[in-house]
Amino acid sequence: MQHALEIIHEVKKAVVGKDAVITKTLMAILAQGHILLEDIPGVGKTTMALAFSKAMALDYRRTQFTPDVMPTDVTGFSVYNKATGKLDYKPGAALCNLYLADEINRTSSKTQAALLEVMEEGRITVDGITRETPKPFTVIATQNPVGSAGTQLLPESQMDRFMVCLTMGYPKLKDEVEILRRKQGGDPLENVQQVANSQNILTMQQEVNQVFLADSLYEYIARLTAATRKDPMIRLGASPRGSIAVTRMAQASAYLSGRDYVIPRDIQLIFADVIAHRIVLSPQAKMGNLSVDALLEKIMNQVPAPAVK
Repeated sequence: MQHALEIIHEVKKAVVGKDAVITKTLMAILAQGHILLEDIPGVGKTTMALAFSKAMALDYRRTQFTPDVMPTDVTGFSVYNKATGKLDYKPGAALCNLYLADEINRTSSKTQAALLEVMEEGRITVDGITRETPKPFTVIATQNPVGSAGTQLLPESQMDRFMVCLTMGYPKLKDEVEILRRKQGGDPLENVQQVANSQNILTMQQEVNQVFLADSLYEYIARLTAATRKDPMIRLGASPRGSIAVTRMAQASAYLSGRDYVIPRDIQLIFADVIAHRIVLSPQAKMGNLSVDALLEKIMNQVPAPAVK
């Protein structure tokens, strides 16, 4: 727990005014999930990923996705070695602890799909040989807003692999002033210190997994996700994978709050971040300009939370 608070403190040195996003990103890492940052360029997505890698001393790789990036750039490839007469494996960028897939929706569907196995299974298969990714392993992917030049939407199967979808947004005026002030003193990332290592992260992930949920809270999560499948304004509701993600994120929320048990507030805090990118609105909802966040807020108001002692 102390390591988690120290990590947040260090990341805040480089990322100003985005405390909620920083905390939820760490929640997803501790919940052994992957993060999708859907935002415009230049608001600090890459800086935040670098700050996390420094604070946690993780092996960090980054791929700037463009239409010419190949699946082998992600997974690696084999080349023939004349001296040995065998194939030598050249590791891809995803074989690391923290992989930043920058502007993932600018590349081809084939390259996007190359991330599926490594994100879901934590391993890479090349030429029939499977290799495990280092532990811990987290993907932070960024995506341009829909409508940006040269982009294409991720398919639902790919979106569903991300535990949370977060938005940083433009900084407030006072925060932007602070960003400018810090930049005058050099790169703020240089001030980020290592306060944890990979073993600390693995230990915290195990502790998060042991956070207790009452049976009534399991049912509450199931009722919330089931409500997304029944709402007439939602064409595609959340899958059981979404329910599992809500559970794990709620455990991480409780852990960062210093508790070893989940309360309904933990679930409500992260529900929209976990579910919003997994559902597809109906044509009627789009014609009525209804937002995903508004529909999920309505669902949380309609599904009664249990009284947990």
